[in-house]
Amino acid sequence: MEAPPERRIRLTLHYDGSAFFGWQIQPGARTVQAELEAALSRLAARPVRVIAAGRTDRGVHATGQVASALMPGKWAPAAVRRALNAILPRDIWVAAADEVPLGFHARYDAVARVYEYRVGTAEHARSPFLRPFCWALAEPLDAELLARAAEPIVGNHSFRAFAKAGQPERGERCTVELARWREWEAGFLLEIRANRFLHHMVRYLVGTMVDVARGRRPVDDMVRLLANEPGVETSPPAPPEGLFLTGVVY
Repeated sequence: MEAPPERRIRLTLHYDGSAFFGWQIQPGARTVQAELEAALSRLAARPVRVIAAGRTDRGVHATGQVASALMPGKWAPAAVRRALNAILPRDIWVAAADEVPLGFHARYDAVARVYEYRVGTAEHARSPFLRPFCWALAEPLDAELLARAAEPIVGNHSFRAFAKAGQPERGERCTVELARWREWEAGFLLEIRANRFLHHMVRYLVGTMVDVARGRRPVDDMVRLLANEPGVETSPPAPPEGLFLTGVVY
């Protein structure tokens, strides 16, 4: 069968964000998008642009980022995956590749995104094999308070208090379908799923919930912040190295 003139290829990506200045191309900075576009352009022998489901910030990781690119028809998805994994740097890996309709849009067609945030409460969270991928707090947290702090997040709310300032054009309301803490090997892990996320939203949520679980602020502050009550501010955002984009739902 003759190959089509062009194919839109959807890629599922893993990357270690430690050495990247985020996803989006920035002049003079190493970014995931720049590395991926350079590799795809090399394969296609022409400039190739990629569209991602979301723009992860500096230092944030991914195990389920989705991006798409328009490639010459001779490049079947399996061949694209093999070739990319042969030439991409070691901190990016293509987990899957498939062909999607030419009109597919990785960002606008997504109906939900899923993030995880890892907080290391055990001393061994400071191991060099864990520390780059968690908030190495190395102090105990109250599991019950963590759970109670997450409860009000679920639903459709204004998350203005939990967003970095200066983004009025994006709107402030998000619908959170899931927000729950569970144990992981060195502490606690937050899983959160929503239709959209504001800039630094998960990190502000985690920073505030961790302060609740440390006894530094009342659990009712979560409700007050969601109501944009005057005079109530979030805790500082949790560091980026604990945050992972783990999935995109279409």
